[in-house]
Amino acid sequence: MNSDPQKPVRKCKTFHVMTLLIVVLCLGACTETEWQQVSQVLNQVNKGPQGGSALSLSEIDAGLKEALRVGTESVVGQLGKTDGFNADPVIRIPLPSKLASARSMLGQIGLGGLFNDLELRLNRAAEAATPKAKELFWQSIREMSIQDVQTIFKGSDDAATRYFERKMTPKLAAAMRPVVDHCLNEVGAVRVYNQAVEQVRVIPYAPEIKTDLTGYVVEKGMAGIFHYLAQEEAAIRKNPAKRTTEILKRVFGLNS
Repeated sequence: MNSDPQKPVRKCKTFHVMTLLIVVLCLGACTETEWQQVSQVLNQVNKGPQGGSALSLSEIDAGLKEALRVGTESVVGQLGKTDGFNADPVIRIPLPSKLASARSMLGQIGLGGLFNDLELRLNRAAEAATPKAKELFWQSIREMSIQDVQTIFKGSDDAATRYFERKMTPKLAAAMRPVVDHCLNEVGAVRVYNQAVEQVRVIPYAPEIKTDLTGYVVEKGMAGIFHYLAQEEAAIRKNPAKRTTEILKRVFGLNS
């Protein structure tokens, strides 16, 4: 015999709440008005004994944007410091293929050290340029529409990262390029590169090794940023320990 007459009611409420949450997460083309209507129903159904309520649209919006701010700040902090790229075997920037071939050829006669030095300096330039990405990420977060938010919230573990890639790549490349260009000169990469070119030039039948160092470092630098942003996004979605604020715990706790 059921000793608590409220239990069937609570179970019924829980069932309806879970059903509505599934609807919210699966809707692909909701308007903002439709999301608000679903949110209102959730709030009406899910009133608990402590007066708690389901997520509102504004909470989902705030929670997702907070997650993206936390994630981008973490990634920029990780990569935008000494050895952020250079000491990371996953995203370390190698020499462009033509320079790598030249290093292999010159290494046989003991002249590969100059190219190793150049490779280090390419990574130093990427590390110096990475902090420039932070404000661009945050600007993109501020500009997100409610349609962007709903698509990302119900999307794959890297949905926000792919959104940033599509939206930010031209702006990020433009912002990083002058920084990388300056840093390549500042850290001596351009000087070392010119020395390497001269070394290769004196070798008979040596291939042409001229390359756009700045464009190459920008491309590889952005790839490294997006690589770790995807990992950080997935961790916030899946790992409770990554949810460092109350709004993150509330919004992403639904998926735990």
